[in-house]
Amino acid sequence: MNTKLTNQLIADFIAAHHLPDGFLRLIEDHYSHLAEWLTKKRRPGRTFLLGINGAQGTGKSTLAAYLQLALEHGYGWRVAVLSIDDFYLTKLERAQLAAEIHPLLATRGVPGTHDIQMLTGCVERLRALQSNETMALPRFDKSLDDRARPDSWPTVSGPIDLLVLEGWCVGSMPQSNEALRKAINNLEEHQDTSGDWRQYVNEQLDGPYAELFARLDALVFLQAPNFDAIYRWRVEQEEKLARTSDHGAAGIMNREQITDFIQHYERLTRANIAGLPETADVTFELDDSHDCVRSRYMSNTLARTK
Repeated sequence: MNTKLTNQLIADFIAAHHLPDGFLRLIEDHYSHLAEWLTKKRRPGRTFLLGINGAQGTGKSTLAAYLQLALEHGYGWRVAVLSIDDFYLTKLERAQLAAEIHPLLATRGVPGTHDIQMLTGCVERLRALQSNETMALPRFDKSLDDRARPDSWPTVSGPIDLLVLEGWCVGSMPQSNEALRKAINNLEEHQDTSGDWRQYVNEQLDGPYAELFARLDALVFLQAPNFDAIYRWRVEQEEKLARTSDHGAAGIMNREQITDFIQHYERLTRANIAGLPETADVTFELDDSHDCVRSRYMSNTLARTK
């Protein structure tokens, strides 16, 4: 085992990501065990594809970044991280979907608004990347609501030992037609009266998304306690941005705007909270304060009290 993951590297990681002091305990109690678990799951000579699912504010990107740090420095692995958010369809492509299928598809986020063919191709190329090959990783510029210029994309070199795919709908499962019939919030009731939007989203989840997610070697689920907590975390995030922003309140959402925004994700988020703990390989249970209070590995449970 390569033992280059020093306390200083961990301290630098916590500082660079502006993480709270309690994050070190999260590493010791949960994240380090996941890194070790991955070293036992991967077969030599083969890229391991790990999915990370979690709602907004659950810490998907932070977990992915820590795994990259821990496995590269602690085990000598080469790790690449992809976010499904970097594979949204372009603004023009979503406008065409909105005109042809449903206006709500102009808003990025739900299944059907990603370029799944591009993402699938990227995953397969990364898994086949050789030691003398490099590859650029796509990036999406949310400030432009469009794909970033290719010359700004970061690059990785092969071979890749671990490929992490993180995103709020990674590993999500389609719903039954019966579940789709009833609107679950104001957005669905008033802006999707026919149900065409949620039906299209479900068809995409049952088709190309399911084919991609079937390639996952394992799925980690960051389980929020409930949907109300996710809404509250987003409100707190926006209030913090308003207090610290150098540009005033421009671009900051108020509570009404946040309510409308998260309703786009509510159906699948609620379904994930209810169903993914039964199918995910690893589940991290979070409390109202974002703290992980329990990690479950399939049928085994590792519980730690605070």
